[in-house]
This record gives sequence, C-alpha cells and structure tokens, in this order.
Amino acid sequence: MSDESKVPLPDLEGGSGIPAVDDAGMLPPSDTESVNRGAADLEAVFDVPVQVSAVLGRARMAVGELLKLGPGAVLELDRKVGEAIDIYVNNRLVARGEVVLVEEKLGVTMTEIIKADRN
Repeated sequence: MSDESKVPLPDLEGGSGIPAVDDAGMLPPSDTESVNRGAADLEAVFDVPVQVSAVLGRARMAVGELLKLGPGAVLELDRKVGEAIDIYVNNRLVARGEVVLVEEKLGVTMTEIIKADRN
C-alpha cells in the first residue's frame, strides 16, 4: 500500500494538531455541525430511561432507631457541609457535584466527571 492511499486517523488524544477526519476521509465542516451530528447519532438512546441519584451522605442505624424517627427529626450524615455529593446513574458513580437552588427547587451541578474503570 502506498503512502498516498492512506487516510489520516483522527487524533483521539487531542494533542497532535492534525484535524480529525470522518470515515470518508473528509474534514468536519465545523465544530458545531460535528457536535450536532454526534448528538444525532445518539438519538436512538434518548428515550432510554435511567435512574439518577444524588447522594448527600449516608448514615448507619439500627431498625429500632429508624422506627423512632418522626417529622422534624435530624439525621446526621457522614458528610460535611459544602462537601461534594455523589451522582449515580443506574447505581454507578458517574460524577460529583454541589447542591444548588434553582427557582425554589433543589438541583445538582456536576463539578467532576468520574471516569469508569472498564475491566
């Protein structure tokens, strides 16, 4: 195979300065169109339901103590005020974040994405 027929591979690490090419060997028209095309490729999974949990902290107690809790009871958690909370998707830790108030409702801002270990 001659060097002229080789198609350059996309830079997956983002450090070579060579622009990425698509499967047909064409440069992407613009960053915006590339992002839109990537989102369109994922359209098949947009309706897949997932369970998202934001864990403020944990506490361990006996069932008897749990049954004694009532309205207004304060439960001490294992986290300090201002400490990052864990965000789980389908029981897998995916991010850490902070609790925020948005139009009188609680929300979560992701501050750190956790890379999954694929073993």
